[in-house]
Amino acid sequence: MTMTHSQQDWHPAEIICALRKRGTTLAAVSREAGLSSSTLANTLSRAWPKGEWIIANYLDVHPAEIWPSRYFDQNGQLIERAARKAVSADSSEQ
Repeated sequence: MTMTHSQQDWHPAEIICALRKRGTTLAAVSREAGLSSSTLANTLSRAWPKGEWIIANYLDVHPAEIWPSRYFDQNGQLIERAARKAVSADSSEQ
C-alpha cells in the first residue's frame, strides 16, 4: 500500500462530527467494541492503535487518513501499526 503524508491529523471535533454524521457517538462505538463508554476518547489525544482502528473501521477509512502523524515516518512513508493481539491463556501459562 502506498500512501503519502500530505495532511494534518483530523481535529478531535472532526472525528466526533464524522461519527455523528453516521448516526452514532464515540461513547456508543466504544461500548459496541466492548469497552467502557469513555475508553475511545483516549484515542483523540494519544496514540492507541487498537482504538484508532476501531474508530477508522467505523468510518470506513484507514487510521492514517485520520491520524497521519501517527502513521507516516519523516520521509512520508506509511508505518504499519497494528493493534496488539490478545495473549491466549495457553501461551501465558508457559
